[in-house]
Amino acid sequence: MYEEFLRFHHKKRDFIYFLYTFAAQMTKKLYQKFDKNAISTLPRVLFEGRIVVVLSESEAQKAVDFLLTQPLLGVDTETRPRFNKGPMNPVALLQVSSHNICFLFRLNLLGMSPSVKRLLEDKKVPKVGLSLSDDLNQLHRLGDFQPGWFVDLQDRVPLLGIEDLSLQKLYANFFGQRISKRQQLTNWEADVLQDKQKDYAATDAWACVMLYEELMRLEVTGDYELVKIE
Repeated sequence: MYEEFLRFHHKKRDFIYFLYTFAAQMTKKLYQKFDKNAISTLPRVLFEGRIVVVLSESEAQKAVDFLLTQPLLGVDTETRPRFNKGPMNPVALLQVSSHNICFLFRLNLLGMSPSVKRLLEDKKVPKVGLSLSDDLNQLHRLGDFQPGWFVDLQDRVPLLGIEDLSLQKLYANFFGQRISKRQQLTNWEADVLQDKQKDYAATDAWACVMLYEELMRLEVTGDYELVKIE
């Protein structure tokens, strides 16, 4: 193994591939509960694909046509926060991501449009998220629909013995990277979304795709060690 390391050392692409292959052969260490204090020390992860903001029904139709050709989608929602007592604001954003492109549906402008409803009712493409019952309940406030194929990661990670349920802790546990939550309490009904908001929203949806695929791999291979916290 050391000789192989030296042989690849001066070839950047092959060296990176070597490290990836070597890491893939190692048993993944997962924690029953991930230390929240350790998250700030991890490198930040960001969605690096294309982000498309959807403002009209015609744009939504094209976006949904594309998304429903994908094998797997990650989903999440954002709502403008309230800082005083009163009912929650309606959902302002629905983000739906494949591996390399994320669509941000501005529901404060679209509402429950025909294309958004078609996406939510689709039963052919799995749509993965966290705490989906809350998201779906809030989406129902915009209009009636029958939920299609949704997969909640919070129902799956306990099968590996993991007790954490937040996206940030799960991603840190599975991949050793940090998802920043700084944009969570920003104004999602702003006239124009800031780039930082778009990056945040897309990363959350895309991360669900990555977590689900890794979760499925580990369920099949059993290639992990669970570290239990006393």
